[in-house]
Amino acid sequence: MSLSVCSRPVAIVTGSFRGIGRSCAMGLARAGFNILLNDRDSDSNRELAPQFERELAELGADSLAALGDVAELDFHKTLLDAALARWGRVDCLVNNAGVPAHRRGDLLDVQPGSFDDCILVNTRAVFFLSQTIARYMVANEPQDGTHRSIINITSSNVKAVSIARGEYCVSKAATSMTTKLFALRLAPTGIGVYEVRPGIIDTDLTRPARAIYDKMIAEHGVPMERWGYPSDVASTVVCMAEGRLIYTVGQAIAVDGGLVMPRY
Repeated sequence: MSLSVCSRPVAIVTGSFRGIGRSCAMGLARAGFNILLNDRDSDSNRELAPQFERELAELGADSLAALGDVAELDFHKTLLDAALARWGRVDCLVNNAGVPAHRRGDLLDVQPGSFDDCILVNTRAVFFLSQTIARYMVANEPQDGTHRSIINITSSNVKAVSIARGEYCVSKAATSMTTKLFALRLAPTGIGVYEVRPGIIDTDLTRPARAIYDKMIAEHGVPMERWGYPSDVASTVVCMAEGRLIYTVGQAIAVDGGLVMPRY
């Protein structure tokens, strides 16, 4: 751990180099957080890291890239240790990293490999990284009364059934329960645990199905009649991280333009 503790709160954001994770990192930087950036270790991500760190510096944030796969449980301590060595504190975890089903298709044709990948990243990694960060938070007092939080990015498929990618739905529904479990366990400590359920968001993951979603929006499947953007999700994450959902436990917010709201 560093000899001194920085004055700015610190957030760990997984899957932070693209899409929703990138917008969350930038939103939190604007809100006064330093950021530990995480994404998978690859040549492209190693090239992206310095530029992203410079962009966050322009927003006033100190940042550090810690590349590695959150599906590897031993890597979780590495993430925590990197943040503590740099800043001496961790105040927020955004569990954003996620994977889609290998392909859309008949539920009767889902393969174990696709199911296992969804569970490993979307469910198991979230549970155990939350456990690692929660243990640290419980053992250490908050700095200067700063709100501390764990924020899980799930999906509208927690409620909306998509039989073309059932393994993804199962993994996200399980993480919704993970949110509730950790929220109840940590409520007496004042650590907030929240869930964000994005709908049809314009990211690399949704672009292969753009024609499907364009049609859904055109046919009024989304009451707000537009695609969502990563910045829409980030605005809710920042609200949670700043502790503005006062007196809530395990709150789940649908950032989906009304997609899953029951209507007739």
